[in-house]
Amino acid sequence: MQEKCAVFGIKSNEDVFQSIFYGLYSLQHRGQESAGIAVYSNEIRVHKEMGLVSEVFKNVYLSGNTGIGHVRYSTTGESKLENAQPFLINYSKGSFAIAHNGNIFNAEELKLSMESKGGVFTTTSDTEVIAHLIAQEHLKTGDFIKGIKNAMKQLLGSYSITILFEDTLIAVRDPKGVRPLVLGQKESSYVIASESCALDVLEYDLVRDVKPSEILVIADKMESHFGPKANPSHCMFEYVYFARPDSILNKVSVYDVRQNLGRNLAKEGKVDADLVIPVPDSGITTAVGYARESGIPYAEGLMKNRYIGRTFILPKQDQRDLSVRVKLNPIKSQVDGKRIVLVDDSIVRGTTLKRIIQALKKAGAKEVHVRISCPPHKVSLPLRNRHANQRAVYRIK
Repeated sequence: MQEKCAVFGIKSNEDVFQSIFYGLYSLQHRGQESAGIAVYSNEIRVHKEMGLVSEVFKNVYLSGNTGIGHVRYSTTGESKLENAQPFLINYSKGSFAIAHNGNIFNAEELKLSMESKGGVFTTTSDTEVIAHLIAQEHLKTGDFIKGIKNAMKQLLGSYSITILFEDTLIAVRDPKGVRPLVLGQKESSYVIASESCALDVLEYDLVRDVKPSEILVIADKMESHFGPKANPSHCMFEYVYFARPDSILNKVSVYDVRQNLGRNLAKEGKVDADLVIPVPDSGITTAVGYARESGIPYAEGLMKNRYIGRTFILPKQDQRDLSVRVKLNPIKSQVDGKRIVLVDDSIVRGTTLKRIIQALKKAGAKEVHVRISCPPHKVSLPLRNRHANQRAVYRIK
């Protein structure tokens, strides 16, 4: 599960750099490796670096009324500057900047095909493959939107995209709608963002989700186009982990989903215990729901170092192991001699959870009963996939 980035875009009558900065700042939880902003003012200018939003844009300002931004957690491609987004593509028809959240699993195949026809790639990111494909199809059709539609027919995987084409803002979402993308409005200004929490920070109204397979074009007016037939299949990880609890995805409150998951866990996985303890922060809301349904008292049993980022989005295992020890520390007075229900959102690699359980037992916990809110991630058989999806939908309700 490595499809975690954030995209942002804005079209306004005023300078947008500060809005993009704060929009990306509110989406920092989706990526901590690099950040970038592209703004149009007679030409597209891009600034991007490795690091957090607050570090990358210190003493930087780009003027313009339309722009896009990106924070990255590496999915396809190494964690280095040349893979930082947005990408600026220059070709005979002009130029555009692109930022992408998702993962294209036929990217290598498409890349080899384009290279065989003379295409040259400078990064290892699948986003560059999308960009080259759009440019190639634009050259064939003579129409940028038709170029995007043709590119979508060839892309397999997930993508929520913002594009800056001169002073036009374009949002694109894959036919399954795997990664989230929302539209916000304040008077005559429009915002596109990976999550609605970015709209709240900027005091924009949430208008709606960008629809699966939609190409939303925002210029002097807003137009909606569609690519391949939509087949919605949303990602459960967005609800249990990726998104902030205060976001609304696909018309559903992430906070409500997590609390209801906790209630269902209490019904399905009953146990005699003294305390319900969350793994902060992503397990907190689910643990609240579990405690309310089960009647077992809720307590903080793990103290989080707020200056350490999410261990899941660190790229290397040794970094994740060290960060777990620094990030979470048991509160001995709370856990000593207690039977604990430990609630977390998911098990990705299992290494983090193992170390947390060991730390709780070392602090004196009598028993540790683990409860995980996310359904199993199964990819072996179509039947099992359907079962996992059905369970996810049931729990959301």
